Amino acid sequence: MMSSELGSSTRSGHIPQRRWLVPVIALAVAIVLWTPALSWGSPDDLVYVESNSIAGNSILAFRNDGSGMLSFIGSTPAGGKGVFDPTFALPPRSGTFDTDQSVQISSDRRLLFAVNSGSNSVAVFHIYNDGSLQAVLDSPFPSGGSQPVSIGLKGDVLAVANKDQDPKQNPFVVLPNYTSFRVGDDGGLTPVPGSTVSVAYFSSPSQALPASVGGLFFGVDTLGALLHSFRIDEDGRLLQNPPIAAPNSVYAGALSFGPHYIIGLQTHPTLPILYAGFTLANKLGVYHYSVGRGREEEGDGENGDGGRGGKLSFVRAVANSGNGICWILLNRAGTRIYTVNTFDNSVSVYDSTDPLNPTEIQHLHMVDNTGGPSSLALDHSEQFLYVVSQRLEPFSIPAISNAIHVLKVGPDGKLSEAAGSPTPLGPFINGDTTVQGIAVN
Repeated sequence: MMSSELGSSTRSGHIPQRRWLVPVIALAVAIVLWTPALSWGSPDDLVYVESNSIAGNSILAFRNDGSGMLSFIGSTPAGGKGVFDPTFALPPRSGTFDTDQSVQISSDRRLLFAVNSGSNSVAVFHIYNDGSLQAVLDSPFPSGGSQPVSIGLKGDVLAVANKDQDPKQNPFVVLPNYTSFRVGDDGGLTPVPGSTVSVAYFSSPSQALPASVGGLFFGVDTLGALLHSFRIDEDGRLLQNPPIAAPNSVYAGALSFGPHYIIGLQTHPTLPILYAGFTLANKLGVYHYSVGRGREEEGDGENGDGGRGGKLSFVRAVANSGNGICWILLNRAGTRIYTVNTFDNSVSVYDSTDPLNPTEIQHLHMVDNTGGPSSLALDHSEQFLYVVSQRLEPFSIPAISNAIHVLKVGPDGKLSEAAGSPTPLGPFINGDTTVQGIAVN
């Protein structure tokens, strides 16, 4: 999530508590090291994360045994390298680790896409029947910018957010941007001419989200504190609507003097509603958006916008009991919203039966492993919620802070952490890293 200067004061009370946990979690790491990798077997219940290692990025695969216990299956090289910031995102790189959708699976479950943030490329893999991965021809593909961090897939159009905050690359060679590609039948990526939308230096794009309803993508700049919407034309180009900031009412009073960060976006599965994390205000934002006429058309109509989609209207912001709300996920029915709260290592659950007025019904603190929660994913049965934990602070313990939390989803949508969770990723990664991205097949 955000840099240590944003979270240190809110999280400092947890440090002494973490010290007595170290021997316990170290034992868990030892058990993982003694456990041999299983065969790939069935493709179901496989969880993929990327190492993001500067020594060589790879896709790590794990299988859930049905109880929530994860077993390591294998590691597949991604053909590039990741990004690691040894300052842990001190200014001006405060948004280095703010990423979501770094790993994505196509709707037909045939292809897996992953960013190589340190190599400015996107890797594409065939997913075999047993869940194993094979790079498609010519993978990885140039990302169209510097430090790709997020992938969004809408039909055969793939959008990429290029953050441009890798400490090993010159940030002034190319502007951070959003850009799009066509995905071929074989998984190959072809850049869409004229599609790149550049944003300001150090604005730190963090997500390229496809809308569930309408031919749209949404994006958000962590440090620029702007929310973007893009229409998709018939050629796959991204056509930008005017970006907007968080409403002043959300960051009122003492909060008005600080940054108005927006981190984490998700759309309702069947309605034109967008949810956003107002991170430092600890609120979940609710927007309605226009869908438009579908295919983008030239010219303006009588209302001056040609019926174009992506116009955002702020509805309200609802309270969050956690600290540092970020990434967001909904179940398929749209009746539950899950948010990770990075500063206090927690997950919130909202009842979104009334989708424009969700209500928080649970605030769960996860097992502390000195990391910070980031991306999250539900399995296809929606019985398990997986949350990636990242090494985000100087005091984080490398072997255990990069991990996967496994949360059981009850009939009412509320969560409980599975026995043995979190699963440490340190034994399967070479060198310093902050893992990123998660996808479930």
